[in-house]
Amino acid sequence: MNGPNDALEVLKQTSRTFYIPIVQLPGDLREAVTSAYLCMRAIDEIEDHPHLENATKAQLLRSLSLKLQTGTGDHDDFSPNWGDSYADLPDVTLRVSEWANLAPHSIAPRIWDATAAMADRMAMWADRNWTVNTVEDLNSYTFSVAGAVGLLLSDLWAWHDNTQTSRLDAIGFGRGLQTVNILRNHQEDKARGVDFFPEGWTAIQMQAYARHNLEFAERYTKSLPKGPALDFCRIPLVLAQGTLKTLALGKPKLSRDDVMQLIAPFVNP
Repeated sequence: MNGPNDALEVLKQTSRTFYIPIVQLPGDLREAVTSAYLCMRAIDEIEDHPHLENATKAQLLRSLSLKLQTGTGDHDDFSPNWGDSYADLPDVTLRVSEWANLAPHSIAPRIWDATAAMADRMAMWADRNWTVNTVEDLNSYTFSVAGAVGLLLSDLWAWHDNTQTSRLDAIGFGRGLQTVNILRNHQEDKARGVDFFPEGWTAIQMQAYARHNLEFAERYTKSLPKGPALDFCRIPLVLAQGTLKTLALGKPKLSRDDVMQLIAPFVNP
């Protein structure tokens, strides 16, 4: 098993948005958040895989969920039987057992529980081919894959230094970031036969939904005291807000220069 430094290298390869705020966290919190992010990324790669059948995705996600529910803290093996899918899965997914074992023992079970629950929800959405017909469907999906992550982050802040936050605002934090991703990836999702827009909605309605949830996210961030939680949350929030403004102007995404300008005030020299 490789250590935290290797996990951070994998993190750097998989996330432009979250690598910088995670590496700035203090030691034990950095390990916990890295564990949580990579576990979630591992199952996300299954959900978004371009070649696996939906039934295969659902089976893998449920198998992984069951493995995570067996954790004892004794260097558990959380890897399910990948079967014929092994060669098609990325490294970050195949190494999920390493990520799950990375977190400090006192918070690891919460990360296992959150990842297992999300894997089960993703499996359900794979079964229904991510069909979103109503606003209620959209609320359900964005909670399943992101709002629940906001709740997990709040638990991590409380575990580390007893930082208390509004759980409703935490859900909005996750939902807002996810909705911006939906907008950014809309054409790509449609090309693979998936549309997260409720029936009759255009980008205008989805942008309004994103702005509404980003208001919760901003309130959530402003409620955090100075410290690692605030430092972590400000970067993805400002990038989501910047991306939403860019999309509203008809541009596909932020440029690299735009990203660097937005995050410069929050990056430690």
